Amino acid sequence: MTSIKKLTTITAMVLTLGVGFAGGVFADSHGGKPVGITPDLMSITVKHNGKDVEIIRNQDNKAVVNPAFAKTSRPCPPFCIQPMQVAPGVETIGEGEVIKYIADMNDGDSSIFVGDSRTPDWVAKGTIPGAVNVSWTSLVPAKGATTEGIIDVMSKHFGVKLAGDSDAMDVNEAITDGDTSSVFDYSGAKTLVLFCNGMWCGQSPASIRTLLKYGYPAEKIKYFRGGMQTWEILGLSTAKP
Repeated sequence: MTSIKKLTTITAMVLTLGVGFAGGVFADSHGGKPVGITPDLMSITVKHNGKDVEIIRNQDNKAVVNPAFAKTSRPCPPFCIQPMQVAPGVETIGEGEVIKYIADMNDGDSSIFVGDSRTPDWVAKGTIPGAVNVSWTSLVPAKGATTEGIIDVMSKHFGVKLAGDSDAMDVNEAITDGDTSSVFDYSGAKTLVLFCNGMWCGQSPASIRTLLKYGYPAEKIKYFRGGMQTWEILGLSTAKP
């Protein structure tokens, strides 16, 4: 076989092996074995703030959890253990499902929204690649959310429109009365995948309960209870704003 043919064969093999091959080389350089997401998936590449970001687990077999998520005894309240089911009809999901939703969204499925419900100070430490920060405070009037801001979040990120001839004044009155079923149109509502810092964090549960109060369909909300805590424990890559 000529040198050119050998090079072509090797190149084809590398392209075929893809990220699995690269992951193995990286793991070997760290003195360990490859760390896949699943036996058949080494990594995925998604868009985050317009740039390609690879979601892959830390390949260093001796790596330990990020110190920011190593505390075991944060005071409760407010850092209380969240229930496995945050609300009736809302599905609780794990890391694999989150990665699948992110991949589908990255491939053009506009019916999905992966949202980081934390306040910006937490997001600055790192978030899940592909997620968009919509703080729980932007949905709660008692925390400073305005009616116009709530409408903007619902329409810009969640695919929710105002119903009929409803306007901001109608929405404000409906929120005050606790019944927004007549002012929001949820026919095009996206499937929301919401998370925060983990099973001790109340930020995404607050977002979920608020959205349910506003009439958002429970079956279109997914709760990633493990959040950044289990994401970091598993060594999955993060992205910063």
